[in-house]
Amino acid sequence: MKLTLVIPNYNHHIAIEQTLTKLAKFNLTCYLVDDGSQDETRYVLQAMADKFSWVTLISHPFNRGKGAAVTSGLRQAYRDGFTHALQVDADGQHNLDDIPLMISTCEQHPQALISGQPIYDESVPKGRLYGRYLTHFWVWIETLSFDIQDSMCGFRVYPLAATEQLLSQQALGERMDFDIEIMVRLHWQGTPVIHVPTKVIYPDDGISHFQGVQDNVRISWMHTRLFFGMLARLPRIISKQLLQQKDPQPDQAQSQKHWSTMTERGSFWGIKLLAECYRLGGHWLCRAMMYPVICYFFITGSTARHASLDFLRRVQQLQPHHPNLSSEVNWRDSLKHFFTFGNAALDRIDAWCDRINLEQVDFNDRKILADQVATGRGAVLIVSHLGNMELCRAISVHQQKVKVNVMVLTQHAENFNKVLQQLNPQSSLNLIHVNELDPSTAMLLQQKIDQGEMVVIAADRTSSSSQGRVTYLPFLGQDAAFPQGPFILASLLDCPVYSLFCIRQHGRYQVHVEHLSDSLKGPRAGRIERLTDAMSQYSQRLAHFALQAPMQWFNFFDFWRRDELITRPASRPVTATNSSTVPNSSTAPSSSTAPSSSTVPNNSTTSPRQDN
Repeated sequence: MKLTLVIPNYNHHIAIEQTLTKLAKFNLTCYLVDDGSQDETRYVLQAMADKFSWVTLISHPFNRGKGAAVTSGLRQAYRDGFTHALQVDADGQHNLDDIPLMISTCEQHPQALISGQPIYDESVPKGRLYGRYLTHFWVWIETLSFDIQDSMCGFRVYPLAATEQLLSQQALGERMDFDIEIMVRLHWQGTPVIHVPTKVIYPDDGISHFQGVQDNVRISWMHTRLFFGMLARLPRIISKQLLQQKDPQPDQAQSQKHWSTMTERGSFWGIKLLAECYRLGGHWLCRAMMYPVICYFFITGSTARHASLDFLRRVQQLQPHHPNLSSEVNWRDSLKHFFTFGNAALDRIDAWCDRINLEQVDFNDRKILADQVATGRGAVLIVSHLGNMELCRAISVHQQKVKVNVMVLTQHAENFNKVLQQLNPQSSLNLIHVNELDPSTAMLLQQKIDQGEMVVIAADRTSSSSQGRVTYLPFLGQDAAFPQGPFILASLLDCPVYSLFCIRQHGRYQVHVEHLSDSLKGPRAGRIERLTDAMSQYSQRLAHFALQAPMQWFNFFDFWRRDELITRPASRPVTATNSSTVPNSSTAPSSSTAPSSSTVPNNSTTSPRQDN
């Protein structure tokens, strides 16, 4: 990789010397582009080129715009043999200390466009900040993805070969529309986009060349062109996806990956936009925005789509005339499965915004948990990714009667949970963030049981470190691997164990609680039999409710693949932290939708997750 700097400049003479002085330590050549500045700035820039031998000055005879200045620098750098160019603004907005991170990211991904993702302080003009949100929305539509999380940051590393190919074939806007357009068109061209968080400030003495009316008109016209350009590409995209969909098998490498490698596909701002639609217009507006997005993820998510079809076909084989399925399961049923997942996410928001309360939930088994709470000793609740366990946790927090602690892994569903926390800060209460279960975590959970609190763990997903520590049990007509960890953990805690399911039927949520065991602890001689019996009871009840409400089981991966054939991610360091708790919750049980993978000696456990 041969890297250079490109700095566009138009009448920025105050901060340019300070900027170049800070850049000197990186030992990079620099193309400083004077975009027709006034005499005062022109003299300063010439002096900088004389002072710093590594600076090459390029001059425009008249002002053409920021985009034209960047283009001149990029194309000259390409002609001079450079492979990459780091664009930096001249006005001191960018945090130059992040340059090593930008460079190392570029070295790892040399074919990608590396872009800063701004983290603003209070100096950012609110009009500029809110205007960015509107641009984000249009860029997501124009790219039919959330790959570009910010298209307006001028702190980025260009791969010059791909950039030159684009610039030689396509005339781009030359002013403030340039940064957005080149990123979208590079994405269309197949260039990956990777974002690096970086702080951006607006100096008090900074000079802005953004022309409110003219530049907004240019950007609006640019989005119009890009939108119709996307429409022209749409038939090609859809036909490609439909051809892939005819293949009955997903990509082999993808299907063999462990579920924990399935990263959250929605960006933070995309999910936040949907949340704002929900806040402003309720379900109807949010669904109007959400359904096209879900259709996109359905078309592009071949692994999840094939897993959904496989599961639904298994249900149909066992119940040929299931009321929720077509006579012959097809892609429409799978799409309905995806839509149900989206609707469940809205119900989660409803629950945390206190729009669903306990009176709206059928909880006929409430006395079972009420009697347990009355004993003053806690219990383990074994849950799953079926239905909406988050609704139970939200209600329990609102009721404020008993603490319910949920084991979660923060790496997954992080964007959705961040937005949920903004809607209601209490949504993160009583979550125990775990990578691996170490002795300190086990002691913490034991304390909570002794204090009469509930510990919630999901048992329908193997952990990333559980290979060989599973039990194969009959599940919907074929043996499937269930993790031993949740039940091992319950036996270590020496407390009553219950299964809990929450599904939506006939327009209302129904909570089902069943007693699995007074304690799974006991003599070593019968340990395997006790655990297997509890796991069998759980798997049978999971199968029962999955058959009852197949659209509400949100495991979008091959659940029946042999555990030893699954490719797991690299092991993570052992850490565990306990989130803040409040003296609250009700007799309604609780669950998180973020994942957890926890291990105990020779065993492992997982906690709930949804791929938002």
